[in-house]
Amino acid sequence: MTFTFVKTALDERQEQGLLRKRRLVSSTRDGLVNIDGNACLNFASNDYLGLSQHPDVLQAFVEGLAEYGAGSTSSPAVCGHMLPHLQLEEALCALLNKSSVLLFNSGFAANQALCQALFNSSPSASIGNTTKTRTGHDQKAFILSDKLMHASFLEGAMHTSARLMRFKHNDIHHLASRLESCLGDTLVATEGVFSMDGDLGHVAKIQNLIAQQASPYQRQFLVDDAHAFGVIGENGLGSVEQTGVNADSIDIIMATFGKALGTAGAFIAGDSALNEFLINFAKHYVYSTAMPPAQAVATLKSLQIMSVGKEREQLKENINTFTSLAKSKGLFLMESSTAIQPLLIGDAVACMQASEKLMTLGIFVPGIRPPTVEKGKARLRITLSALHSQQDIQALVDALCIVRDQQGWGV
Repeated sequence: MTFTFVKTALDERQEQGLLRKRRLVSSTRDGLVNIDGNACLNFASNDYLGLSQHPDVLQAFVEGLAEYGAGSTSSPAVCGHMLPHLQLEEALCALLNKSSVLLFNSGFAANQALCQALFNSSPSASIGNTTKTRTGHDQKAFILSDKLMHASFLEGAMHTSARLMRFKHNDIHHLASRLESCLGDTLVATEGVFSMDGDLGHVAKIQNLIAQQASPYQRQFLVDDAHAFGVIGENGLGSVEQTGVNADSIDIIMATFGKALGTAGAFIAGDSALNEFLINFAKHYVYSTAMPPAQAVATLKSLQIMSVGKEREQLKENINTFTSLAKSKGLFLMESSTAIQPLLIGDAVACMQASEKLMTLGIFVPGIRPPTVEKGKARLRITLSALHSQQDIQALVDALCIVRDQQGWGV
């Protein structure tokens, strides 16, 4: 029998209408999903370009399996770093104009590894916010993060001996005041596209602030581009390309393959010294089996397809179609120009009821509740894909209007 507090915590979540349950997907194809036995149009997936089902990506997976087997069988620090991994890293280096790229099994692992490797120390080596560095010297260290950074980064930051400070979402003035108070080496972090709101991070403004604000301490800038890479920018290279910032001025870029590229895994791009440091000190990298080489082969093919731009153009067209139709019907979306189009409901219970009602109409849109988002800001998180047709988007808008009129939200 498990600990008593386990059932207590679950009962509390149930009473609050916040208890999560898994849904069973039995098939997914061409923007359709069979979920919990219901055939629906899928407006929940992060497969923004539809590349998870692209025939060339699937064929690359097959060829990778035939050549390298089903798994890497070892940590990359032992014998798990294989030719497809190197080829994918080199391709990303060339595209992003970075000297080094390191692959991880997930974006969660990459963010955790980065924070804990850079700022980790044993409890006995920390006094207050002073970190005993690997060279044996005491120095204060800070992690300064946008309030809406992903949980993977915030959890990683909280489990270091650096002091975690957060600035108001996309508030450059608040960031500036916070940064002035960081009397030590500081990692500043934001996202290219925020996963729950769908809005863009102020990458260029933050980079400019860091460059202009004089300090005797080192400051590094991290951009989490998980929901931007492959989607925004002239060539789909994410927020750095979108904003026109020199890649050299962005010290660290983290992005994932499980969204726009349709496979799985993630990478950290930086300078050679950073990634050599991670190879030696990032436990999530050293002690994990490397991603399957066949996955790397498929991801490289997906990267090549993304670069052509056909799917990105289709996605842009779908975003424009949806936002125009929604506006014409009086659906009040949160401010977003990306594939993530949140519709704020507010009440968590009403939000989940709306999601369930949409499913009965053949539309799958997940309800997002606290603690994933702030209390009182539950929303339907609509995600668009290049796989959606104009008819699919019209059906979505019609269904949203039906549920709105039944429940009375947004009026």
